[in-house]
Amino acid sequence: MSTGQILVCGTGIVGLAAALGLARDGQKAALLGPRKPPEPARPDIYFPRVYALSPESRRFLGELGVWGMLDMARVTPVESMQVYGDASGHVALRAWQAVQSEMAWIIESSELERVLHQAVQVFGIAWHEDRFAALQNKAVLTESGRVLPAALVIGADGAQSPVRQAAGIAHQSRPYHQTGLVTHLTAELPHGNAAMQWFTSDGVVALLPMPDTSEGHQVSLVWSMAEEQAKTLQSLPQAERDARLQAGLLAVTGGALGRLTVRSGVHGFPLFLERSDMVAPGVALAGDAAHRVHPLAGQGLNLGLGDVAQLLGTLRARPRGCEPGQLNLLRRYRRARAEPVLAMGLVTDGLHRLFASHSAPVVMARNAGMQLVDRIPFIKRRLISGASGQKPW
Repeated sequence: MSTGQILVCGTGIVGLAAALGLARDGQKAALLGPRKPPEPARPDIYFPRVYALSPESRRFLGELGVWGMLDMARVTPVESMQVYGDASGHVALRAWQAVQSEMAWIIESSELERVLHQAVQVFGIAWHEDRFAALQNKAVLTESGRVLPAALVIGADGAQSPVRQAAGIAHQSRPYHQTGLVTHLTAELPHGNAAMQWFTSDGVVALLPMPDTSEGHQVSLVWSMAEEQAKTLQSLPQAERDARLQAGLLAVTGGALGRLTVRSGVHGFPLFLERSDMVAPGVALAGDAAHRVHPLAGQGLNLGLGDVAQLLGTLRARPRGCEPGQLNLLRRYRRARAEPVLAMGLVTDGLHRLFASHSAPVVMARNAGMQLVDRIPFIKRRLISGASGQKPW
């Protein structure tokens, strides 16, 4: 099927998945970007960034042949979600309510990178350890001056995406003026494979279940808080920072998992709502290069893998003789991704705005709404489908 090399710019999870999928489809694929194999996994040491993979993402990784390569001892299934408002609001979602065994799987980014690196090696995919510099006519110029032919360039090169900028693809960005703080915690009580989330007027706190360690039960924290609050917290000496973080968590969670103790470094990343036009002649974007959403739904990587799956399907179905970089073809990819990307952006942004309000009537209404949702099985089934990254209909 190959009608010229497809060059994937970006060597993170989304870029590696794209190159692997192309190779499995018989396309001539190549990677451009740094090559830094992940460090071997160590007992009781977990990479700071974790993802909640949806059933659709799991299915796609299975099609790529890498799901079975994962160390399942480091993967935690999510069987339920407990969602709390900032007053009396509470919604309990359980996988079995939607006839599912799991809603998601929590996994370290390093573990995904490890198996993708291995698979890319097995398929012998060319990897150019260089950096993107410019677009040329059906080619890419690298920083070292090399010219790499490319019938299609896939920009999977992150939120700042040099490929997106070089292609002149329209892009809109709005900062939330929040920082996502992430760390791993030892919990006094077992998590029971439940993800827990607290929506408060001061931010969103999420605790994701992870494998137990020799120190006890483990959860991963994602706390979306105001930039200044996060900056102040991160500037403190480690002992004082951890003590304040632990006290704040106890106040927010009400001791739902007992005492929570920081067991790893605390990292922060700025939060944005971003979208783009995704395509230009000879160029298609995927992952953070194409869009970003608030992490409160944990769907960022799932959207990126969804991009890759759709782009592969679009290329697979193209008419004989159709070049992979033709704009009319790439517009089909953009149309197919428009609805899920827009819907996720609207949901996450809407929830952020709803819980950012301090108005007493709004506080009362949002918590009353959560109580109502918790009593209606039909709505809960749709929410479970949405939380699992699937269409709720």
